[in-house]
Amino acid sequence: MPAQIAVIGEALVDVVADGTAFVGGSPLNVAVGLARLGLPVTLHTRVGDDGYGRQITSLLDSEGVTLPDGAVDDGRTSVAAVTLDDAGVAQYDFTLGWSLPSPDLTGVSLVHTGSIGAVLEPGGAVTRRAVAAAGSGVLRSYDPNIRPDVMGDPAATRAKVRDLAAACHVVKFSDEDARWLAGDGTDGTVEDVLTSVAASGPRVTVVTRGGQGCTAVVDGRTYDLAARPAEVVDTIGAGDAFMSGLLFALVRDGVDRSLVTGAPVGDGQVRRALETALASAAVAVSREGAQPPSPSDLPADLRTDLPADG
Repeated sequence: MPAQIAVIGEALVDVVADGTAFVGGSPLNVAVGLARLGLPVTLHTRVGDDGYGRQITSLLDSEGVTLPDGAVDDGRTSVAAVTLDDAGVAQYDFTLGWSLPSPDLTGVSLVHTGSIGAVLEPGGAVTRRAVAAAGSGVLRSYDPNIRPDVMGDPAATRAKVRDLAAACHVVKFSDEDARWLAGDGTDGTVEDVLTSVAASGPRVTVVTRGGQGCTAVVDGRTYDLAARPAEVVDTIGAGDAFMSGLLFALVRDGVDRSLVTGAPVGDGQVRRALETALASAAVAVSREGAQPPSPSDLPADLRTDLPADG
């Protein structure tokens, strides 16, 4: 296991129609997901010194996620108003601002970022510089989790997304993200976007397809896996649970070190990592709000290290 994982990005509250507030934000959800699975995590973010902010810090404390000095300031905590359609699929309307001190990544072996925090200025520039400056032994991970209404100019955002993806070892995005990225005219289909992002530099590139599972390109090899059966309550945090499950699996089986050093990754290792991510997402969609699994929620064969001959 790594000495420390750093997640950089927004923390906010998701407020649903009845006024109930759930702690959220894609990077925060990933940090919580990793902590629940037993990995040590620091979340580099900002929240306000207000009621919503205290709700966030209380949850992070209870989950064992560390906040660095300076994460709480005098501003207002960001909010996302959430509406659910008849299938439980979430839509978001954001009220937020994003800035943060330059993260200290000393001793970190994995850094993850994503969504609004990776592109919305001024904090986006700080985030991207921190990821770019991570040492050669640090696994870099990215989930674009596109929110077009708050990310700024589409052309500039697409360029930021593609540049950051090219600088990372692991990239995960949804089919909805891919369709938005295809709007730049570079690619025409979800498959085209997957292929072009994979060719730009990442060793692991994954597109999630909701109830249809996922497709991944790893070192030029393509994998298609079906979603695990689940009774869907809502999809809040499902992609984030997939992301945290994927990163947990890469660390669990030592694949993170292979990705950093350039060592080959076996087919069995890839499939087991993706199965873990899909199992994590299946747990999340079966619960209200962003609720990733603990180890006991995963199938028994996905909780422990990959066997030596795996």
